[in-house]
Amino acid sequence: MALGIAGLNFGYAGQASPAVAELINWFWHFYENWIKFIFIIAGSILTLRLVAGSSKTTLRKRNLTGFIVYALLIHILGPIVLGNSELYLFSMSLPWNTTPLQLLDPGSSFFADRFPTLGMAGITASLIVYALITLAVLIGTLLMGRRWQCSTLCLFNGFASEVFAPAFPLTGGKKQAGKPTLKVFSFLRWLFFEIALFFTTYWLLHLGGAIPGKSANLFSELEVYKYLGGELLAAMFMWVVFTGRGYCYYCPLGTVLAFLSKAAGQRISTTRSECIECGKCNRACPLAIAIKKEALKKAPVKDLRCVGCGHCADICPTETLRYTTHFLDPRI
Repeated sequence: MALGIAGLNFGYAGQASPAVAELINWFWHFYENWIKFIFIIAGSILTLRLVAGSSKTTLRKRNLTGFIVYALLIHILGPIVLGNSELYLFSMSLPWNTTPLQLLDPGSSFFADRFPTLGMAGITASLIVYALITLAVLIGTLLMGRRWQCSTLCLFNGFASEVFAPAFPLTGGKKQAGKPTLKVFSFLRWLFFEIALFFTTYWLLHLGGAIPGKSANLFSELEVYKYLGGELLAAMFMWVVFTGRGYCYYCPLGTVLAFLSKAAGQRISTTRSECIECGKCNRACPLAIAIKKEALKKAPVKDLRCVGCGHCADICPTETLRYTTHFLDPRI
């Protein structure tokens, strides 16, 4: 459904009559805000009921609570207060997309489409919200590690993977990614990171006057196609047939936050008790991190793929594992 509505909104709406385009646009925003918010609440409740009997749900509850609160702000309260039903476009920091940069250019098609409904006051408010979110993500990651964004605030792949985790995959049994698959994801990580940096650099140079404005709308369209094909379609495909965290392997924002989390001292501590080699942590990890191997050595897990979901800590029968950072535990 999401892909079909997105295709109509980003593709067909531009060629439709004004009345039809307005209807498609309204339905897209209604889906992106209200329907998604309802999905998060309903999915969170069902998820907790499904996993409650098999393991602790301490960190998972915190994840889902964060998504619900953030979704309430971004999808419901924010749009109502600011009169901007596309506030979700400003909820992910650079280099995930260049929407905020495009809105800074009065000559861009993105600005032209939003100005009639938002006005300069609405555009300014949206940019202020974006700046505040970016600052919160930066500070939060330096304190809490990658968990802050990827497992508490991310309303793209983060919430989908947490809310629907018990149902993945819809076909076949659950399996961890092998080395060949991880190599492919590693390649995709740097490919999408470079693509994101390319678009970000282009708009920064364009806004600075180094690149003329004739190509701006073309690059804006190319980024939409990149989002629909390389992110939305690919992410939804992996949600169904592979793993809920498939997109997290190569999310460009996640790549940046992975290095910030390293500076924050993010790790999975493995010294709270003795590892009994049950392997539940490895099976629970949605990013195929070899947690048991480090736990047997009582070594901390510092893999850059870790999104801090805490599934391993929740499922560990001996409570050996603990997600932490320099801020959460100054002793490390």
